[in-house]
Amino acid sequence: MASSGRDEQLLKLPEVKFTKLFINGSFVDSISGKTFDSRNPFSGEVIANVAEGNKEDVDLAVRAAREAFDLGKWPRMSGFERGRVMMKFADLIERHEEELAILEAVDSGKPFHLNRAIDVPTAMNTLRYYAGAADKIHGETLKCAGELHAYTLKEPVGVVGAIIPWNFPSIMFFNKAAPALAAGCTMIVKPAEQTPLTALYYAYLGKEAGIPDGVLNVITGFGPTAGAAICSHMDVDAVTFTGSTEVGRLIMIAAAKSNLKSVSLELGGKSPLIIFDDADVNMAVGIALRAVFFNKGEICVAGSRVYVQEGVYDEFVKKAGESLKNWVIGDPFDPRVDQGPQVDKKQFEKVLRYIEYGKRDGATLLFGGKPCGNKGYFIEPTIFTDVKVNYWISTSKLKYVHY
Repeated sequence: MASSGRDEQLLKLPEVKFTKLFINGSFVDSISGKTFDSRNPFSGEVIANVAEGNKEDVDLAVRAAREAFDLGKWPRMSGFERGRVMMKFADLIERHEEELAILEAVDSGKPFHLNRAIDVPTAMNTLRYYAGAADKIHGETLKCAGELHAYTLKEPVGVVGAIIPWNFPSIMFFNKAAPALAAGCTMIVKPAEQTPLTALYYAYLGKEAGIPDGVLNVITGFGPTAGAAICSHMDVDAVTFTGSTEVGRLIMIAAAKSNLKSVSLELGGKSPLIIFDDADVNMAVGIALRAVFFNKGEICVAGSRVYVQEGVYDEFVKKAGESLKNWVIGDPFDPRVDQGPQVDKKQFEKVLRYIEYGKRDGATLLFGGKPCGNKGYFIEPTIFTDVKVNYWISTSKLKYVHY
């Protein structure tokens, strides 16, 4: 396993332009005046002090979004007009692509070259896709018995609360915001407290593109305060959330106890990868390593469980271990780096705790398992073998490798 620049970051931290809440088209301080630290996971140092929104701030944002939906022009524009604004929004993201990729790398620890090649382009292209769909939202005319006429009419649901995770801040922002905006909804977006900076930048670019005031609001803060206030608010018509199963349950409870708002959830899972003995082992190893170690393993669909058929198991395990010797951990701004730091101290400690659980439960630590570097939240890529499987798989003999 190689390392690269874990102790001295190649790029000087950029100036952070936007740190306040974005409500009704303006950047404002939180009502309480509170802020929280956004930290660079490479060093643990503070990047910026970001406004900490709570229930009172959410109330203001929801009021702005409600008025923009009930009385404003965004839902009443033609889909073509909304699409034009969204296309301009995407063009502005493209114009600021490098700055956004730098900001995402500093805030999340994800390598800059991946943000530049994948995350920010995916965000802008998602926006363009739904911009193209904005004027293609059609209902249907239904054939009925007797002298009846029936049809369906698709309309925006109203005010949408979107709570986005820290592992793909840009992509998840637009996975949630782009379809809602295309449909004519208004929004309150709460980014993860670990990665708030690009969301605020996107709010600014949205206004520059011509999104009317009150349509796209961003509340930075914490789940138990700002997030809970969004989910329980009587004037929020729908909530979309990506994150943990535990929090997903709390959101469903809050939605049920308030106004029975619609809820869409993408929650945690353990995604299996199955490799049979007719596979190209070298290719399988490459796929398996990228499937779990991409984005430092911080991915909802990471291939964290690998079942390998007995005939190629030993070869697969050997080559997986050998491949990781060339895995480069270090500075997110070094183009040679495969893996940056975990997103924050809490996640760093959680991963190390689960590694200890694996050892305690009798799994064999094949590779990694330790923190590395003198500062920052770096952990070696880790592989366990001989992992206990508590359910039966009805195929040929398979052995279990865990990352």
